[in-house]
Amino acid sequence: MKKNWWKFLAIILMLYVLILGFLMPLKPGIISVSPQSLNAGSQITLKVKTYNAKLEELKSADFRAWLLNDTSFAIAASKIAVLNAQTIDIDFEIPTYLTSDDKIVDYSLVIDAPKIGSFVLPASIIIKQDSINVSKGKDLWSKGNFKHLNHYEGFAIPFRNILYETLRNTYFHVSLWFSMFILYLVSVIYSIKFLRNKNQDFDTIGSSLVEVGTLFGVLGLITGSIWAKNTWGTYWTTDVKLNMAAVSMMIYAAYLILRSSIQDEDRKAIISSAYNIFAFFIIIPLIFVIPRLTDSLHPGNGGNPGFGGEDLDNTLRLVFYPAIIAFTLMGFWMSNLIIRYKKIKQKLSES
Repeated sequence: MKKNWWKFLAIILMLYVLILGFLMPLKPGIISVSPQSLNAGSQITLKVKTYNAKLEELKSADFRAWLLNDTSFAIAASKIAVLNAQTIDIDFEIPTYLTSDDKIVDYSLVIDAPKIGSFVLPASIIIKQDSINVSKGKDLWSKGNFKHLNHYEGFAIPFRNILYETLRNTYFHVSLWFSMFILYLVSVIYSIKFLRNKNQDFDTIGSSLVEVGTLFGVLGLITGSIWAKNTWGTYWTTDVKLNMAAVSMMIYAAYLILRSSIQDEDRKAIISSAYNIFAFFIIIPLIFVIPRLTDSLHPGNGGNPGFGGEDLDNTLRLVFYPAIIAFTLMGFWMSNLIIRYKKIKQKLSES
């Protein structure tokens, strides 16, 4: 029992990840605003569609809203009307002049209310001005005062436009790849040990770790493709990050084919161990270096920011890090079962 504590930990963490990962609600957010193009000096009513805001539980008087430019200048809404659980009308009186000398300026919409907190749709409104007078514009636009914004009451993961509920895939897609690299790294250590000591057990351990790591990599590709379909509209693109990930899996698929094609056990172990070491150091630049040198849709590459700061906030970390540990422990558990199977098979073949 004491030897298997890590297996019980893996089960507990995986249940924790599944339950909390799927049941934790998303914070309220703004899905869309209409119209998106406004003219300076006009009065306009914005129809705003929200997500998971439960607006009907609050009164119109509880809401505040602003059009914000560069966190420096803002105008407050003149009137707010709740239409239904997720839709709200917001009236604005747009000043004649803007605070910029550009003809067209992007503004963000900020909504704030008790319980549901404050949420923003960045660069959601385009305001056009025919005449430019920056000094008058700064007089007309009051400086934004956001020191007393409400906070969301409850425990929820952040709302991110486009991603919506698919943000939960962070717990699985990203965690699987983290675990895959850990399994591959440990397999490389055992491959080096085998080449130094020629202990067949080291090769068995290394190859088993590669097999499970490759399975996790394939699952990572599948979960990534599902995520891409929901966010990019297609299961696969010509994106360099995706293609390099696919190439990496092909490299390890070749490893598995190589092992199955060599009959002599000693020769198989030596060649595959050497291949495994080189394969690991090849996929590092394929996945982490090359995608950063060119444009990429994938977060964290080609100037496209990855998860960090508010994207990977504390509520996400409460599930994300345990997910990495859970998948890694599961990977070692699966590898352990494969190792035992191989040893039993070897004994049976020798008897």
